[in-house]
Amino acid sequence: MNIIVQTYGGGICCRPDTTWERENKDLYSPDFIDGYMYTPVLFARIAKAGKCIGEKFAERYYDSVGYGMLLYPAGIFGKSLAWASCMDHTSILPFPMYNRITLESPGNRYCICLDGKEIYSTNCGSADMIGKAISELSRYVSIRIGDMIAIELAAPATLIGKAGGLAGSAEDGLGDMQAELSATFCDNELFRFRIIG
Repeated sequence: MNIIVQTYGGGICCRPDTTWERENKDLYSPDFIDGYMYTPVLFARIAKAGKCIGEKFAERYYDSVGYGMLLYPAGIFGKSLAWASCMDHTSILPFPMYNRITLESPGNRYCICLDGKEIYSTNCGSADMIGKAISELSRYVSIRIGDMIAIELAAPATLIGKAGGLAGSAEDGLGDMQAELSATFCDNELFRFRIIG
């Protein structure tokens, strides 16, 4: 199973299944990681294998959708997207997933909070976005049953540093990382976990 990512800038990368976190386990950061960046994603689970899928047929290839986020180790991200995309438990794609019809209601908002403070919110996800992504990504990568297609909804931004808290609050990279991340969609909690380092 792959997590095939359409980056905010229009690129493509694949994350291994070891990056997938769906059980709200806390993320214990290794000592060599100074902080994390994040990007919110809209994702879909592939239900039918294919290659070079036309956009008008894309709806046949996925069965459910969800919102989540990808984490990138801050120091590594600037060196290599592929390298920063393979750290364990950094693809937060929660279960259960939703029927695609939930994307059609503008009242269904996706919100991410850091230590109880909202840092991202949107209702921009759509079935059209997923269809375009499946068509584009399948030109380069064969998709298989069980794969996830993840669409970055914003450019990666600083989430937390060694001193904890939001972007700009780290002091010279000293101290420990400690923060709680949570998210909601359709007034349901999607995930809640801590980053500890």
